[in-house]
Amino acid sequence: MNAKLTKSRQRAICSELGRVRLQLLYKASVHGFTGAAFHQQCDHRSPTVSVGYNNSGFVFGGYTKQPFNQSGGFVNDDKAFLFTFTGEQLLKYPVTGPGNAVKMIGNSGPYFGEALVLVHGSKPVAYSSPGNYYNFTAAEMHGNDLNLTECEVYQVEESSELERPWRTIVWESEKRAGLIDSIKSYKPTVSSVTQARVLLIGPVGAGKSSFFNSVNSVFRGHVTSQAISGSSSTSLTTQFRSYSVKAGREGKPLPIILCDTMGLEESKGAGLDIDDLNSILKGHLPDCYQFNPSAPLHPEAHGYHKSPRLKDKIHCVVYVIDSCKISIMPTGLEEKLDAIRRKVNLMGIPQLVLLTKVDEACPLVKEDVRNIYKSGYIKEMMQEVSSRLGVPLSCIIPVKNYSEELEVDTDCDILLLSAVIQMLRFVDNYFDELSDRMSNMQIKE
Repeated sequence: MNAKLTKSRQRAICSELGRVRLQLLYKASVHGFTGAAFHQQCDHRSPTVSVGYNNSGFVFGGYTKQPFNQSGGFVNDDKAFLFTFTGEQLLKYPVTGPGNAVKMIGNSGPYFGEALVLVHGSKPVAYSSPGNYYNFTAAEMHGNDLNLTECEVYQVEESSELERPWRTIVWESEKRAGLIDSIKSYKPTVSSVTQARVLLIGPVGAGKSSFFNSVNSVFRGHVTSQAISGSSSTSLTTQFRSYSVKAGREGKPLPIILCDTMGLEESKGAGLDIDDLNSILKGHLPDCYQFNPSAPLHPEAHGYHKSPRLKDKIHCVVYVIDSCKISIMPTGLEEKLDAIRRKVNLMGIPQLVLLTKVDEACPLVKEDVRNIYKSGYIKEMMQEVSSRLGVPLSCIIPVKNYSEELEVDTDCDILLLSAVIQMLRFVDNYFDELSDRMSNMQIKE
């Protein structure tokens, strides 16, 4: 049986329930729109999530920790709730009368209080009566369309934390100090370049500016916010910015510059322009250049670098992707990323992916960031990114940016610093490849 409930909606439900996953027990189109079929598949199984679908596109249902039976009475469940979706967002309606949370009726499907019944009277219909132990509006819940096209029941199962981390990482303050020293002492292998230039590219709100702020915070010793970041439907970054991280408040600039761009948007003529990207990669774009999505940079524009040197070019490209939005990434955005990736490939620039907001995507990581490589869910997310963007798993680094904290945390710092180290390794690859090409050209001459 194939689940009709999308992965992103499953995750939205699971995020309310903790470290769990959903296992499909009953599908009305397969087993039958009858109470008998439902009870045969679902009795004595718990906890469960029941989901109804109608022709109006509504997806709605309920959760109970109590096992179903056919006793005819009510059962108490103070954790029960009803839900519906608006887009991919879950709307939750907690039980108001726990003693009457679920009713065990033989000739119907899932029966929540007297408020919502799926497969009512063994027919492909729902019954709805808001206010009977659950408060909701019918229009919001199911659009007043009570004809069911499908009904599913899932068992809620404890998510299996991986026995061993699938990547090894040392969570110690000494490790943090070692990473900081490695970054401070880094020198590009090309003498004409003193600072590696890393370009951050990603959709609006993915966390590009937040990543710079977070790395800066590590070296400042407290959370800072130099680059404009936040939550918005359009890019908060409107200029091309080259940010140099300093080793402390009055310290020297580190040997890495993080370049921030306007966020990618799905629609054409919005967000970062591909032609502007070309100018950035080749080192033509001046710092603080004001992006104009409808008109790319002109060579005669003020500040245009007509003859950029190697130190002005981009040495590594990093795609910043929100782990909560991978499965709902719009096709147009995916196509833009693919076009950018192919362009960067042709220019021989190494590419990495930063997977952000891992704590929001996985309760296990929210509980403790050290669980990052013990989370089967995060590994699945990384595999999906690898498949969708066409990059090896070894080129994907999960991080947690600082967003609500005031003070830095050793474990978060280690993840952030490890990402920077990987960027510097890829910069070395770029210079090595450049050196090899130069050597080959000289041999041919």
